[in-house]
Amino acid sequence: MFGGGDSGPRFTGPTTGDERRMLIDVLSAQRATLQLKCSGLGPELALRSVAPSTLSLLGLVRHLADVERRWFRRVLAGRDAPTLFSSTADPDEDFHGATDDPTGVAAAWEAWRAEVAFAERFVTEAPDLDVEGDDSWRGTVSLRWVLIHMIEEYARHNGHADLLRERIDGAIGL
Repeated sequence: MFGGGDSGPRFTGPTTGDERRMLIDVLSAQRATLQLKCSGLGPELALRSVAPSTLSLLGLVRHLADVERRWFRRVLAGRDAPTLFSSTADPDEDFHGATDDPTGVAAAWEAWRAEVAFAERFVTEAPDLDVEGDDSWRGTVSLRWVLIHMIEEYARHNGHADLLRERIDGAIGL
């Protein structure tokens, strides 16, 4: 079982006050939850949920690395940053390309950490939440919208991670 009755250090941010601080802290807690759900695992990270799904914890790490990259590097920072684990020809490669190869597992975590670090720097250096970028799917988006979207993205996938981890070793909880 993960943790006990409390939420640990992941959910200790402010509950009132500055919007920017709250959004940053909630997103940080969601990122930490993904790490927690994957903690202590190696090749098992690539175990699939239920056929025919290709969903796995490692697939989630790869997917979220690409999601972080898209919104912060490409859309908001305007950088030319191709996806890492998927492509236009194979948009689900982030999931079905996740294998139990230790090198691939390490590469996925390294990529995810690099994208999170970039995003954290970008948010810290942004003058305000109204910084905008252009996206082919949503049009013009603000940093505020991206932070809210990222919280939603992680929260949804952390629900998947709960079930995947329970299937692997029975671990449940926060």
